Amino acid sequence: MSRSHIVIPARLASTRLSRKLLLRETGKSLIQHTYEAAQKAKLPEGITIATDADEILREVRAFGGHAEMTSVDCASGTDRVAEVARRHPEVDIFVNVQGDEPELSGETIDLAVRRLEENPELAMATLATPIRTREKLNDPACVKVVCDARGRALYFSRSVIPHPREWRDELLAAEPPHFLQHLGLYAYRRNFLLQLATLPPAPLEQIEKLEQLRVLHAGHAIAVGVVAEPSIGIDTPHDYAQFVERCRHKRAA
Repeated sequence: MSRSHIVIPARLASTRLSRKLLLRETGKSLIQHTYEAAQKAKLPEGITIATDADEILREVRAFGGHAEMTSVDCASGTDRVAEVARRHPEVDIFVNVQGDEPELSGETIDLAVRRLEENPELAMATLATPIRTREKLNDPACVKVVCDARGRALYFSRSVIPHPREWRDELLAAEPPHFLQHLGLYAYRRNFLLQLATLPPAPLEQIEKLEQLRVLHAGHAIAVGVVAEPSIGIDTPHDYAQFVERCRHKRAA
């Protein structure tokens, strides 16, 4: 069996919700909620929060988590995960979990790891979930992915893919689903992750603003696991308010 490890990149700066990872209206910081959600995964052997902020480092240590400082020059979460990977040659697979995913299921993380274990010739895996509404399908913020018969990504886009020549509402209800939303959770083999951090941006990546297209452009395959529903990321004050409300309902139940 491969040795896998979760890395949660955690920047303090955030555009739409200031200092969101340290918000604690529930009694716990958002980063602690995400850490505890990631702990429910059964396959990874441990979790590291990768940050460039002393405040986040102190917060993680206060709730008993493990954190490592990474460079302020990291351009992306992938770069931050790669910096941690360089320090841990004993780990085979690194899972990149977003710090603002406090309701992520452990089964979801395990699925990404399993997709790599089932495909030893592949270097990267990610996840997707069915799209069931026209509004979501047409939203450029909802990244779509199409796969081949083996469950490997053919392309990622902000556009509608596949694009029906003639629209029928029943297309949204089809099984297996015709339309898949890409979820931003990745599992990488260590050697590939270190290589990925050195690759230049690809033309398609620069047009779509989707980093995963760099992988396809370089000729690598990405395994895609499909989950029934996405977790809800926290991007805006409204997202956080709804999360706080869900936490209150759970405590009251």
